[in-house]
Amino acid sequence: MNNTLPGLRLLRPPTVIGQFHTLFFGSVRMFFLGVLGFAVYGNEALHFSCDPDRREVNLFCYNQFRPITPQVFWALQLVTVLVPGAVFHLYAACKNIDQEEILEGPIYTVFYIISVLLRIILEIIAFWLQSHLFGFQVHSLYPCDASALEKAFNVTKCMVPEHFEKTIFLSAMYTFTVITILLCVAEIFEILFRRLGYLNNQ
Repeated sequence: MNNTLPGLRLLRPPTVIGQFHTLFFGSVRMFFLGVLGFAVYGNEALHFSCDPDRREVNLFCYNQFRPITPQVFWALQLVTVLVPGAVFHLYAACKNIDQEEILEGPIYTVFYIISVLLRIILEIIAFWLQSHLFGFQVHSLYPCDASALEKAFNVTKCMVPEHFEKTIFLSAMYTFTVITILLCVAEIFEILFRRLGYLNNQ
């Protein structure tokens, strides 16, 4: 039983802010995406209609409107941002490093800060990609260039279902990204302050 306790402790970040970030990241953000995201975006393709309302036009324009579905993008974002922390904790588990040793050992502290910096970079990249893929507002009408499908169509207008709800959800996901970045920055400061406190006590 005692052999398993250190492994369990390694699953928790060594900082208070890091633990809050894990709780925020793991519960609120994933719940919001998994439950509300499906409710808002689940049947979007079925209700996306263009003029003329033909199946091939609707599919062509929807693929143009959504190069990647928001749920897939945000799921990839969550998994990608988790990778640096997961790699560090795997390294710590292999080296049998305690939580306190992460902050007491200079090399371990640097490695942990690098993992947090990587999370910040990945969140910034995701924010930039999201702004280019989805923008900051979902409009009720989408002008689709369907000339490649049939020249007679040229530019056709498509109705976007629940555009207001999608705008709210989009704003919430931007907010989550910003909060995560701020928590990561705050965690770096906490690490530095605790590291300085450890050095002063020596």
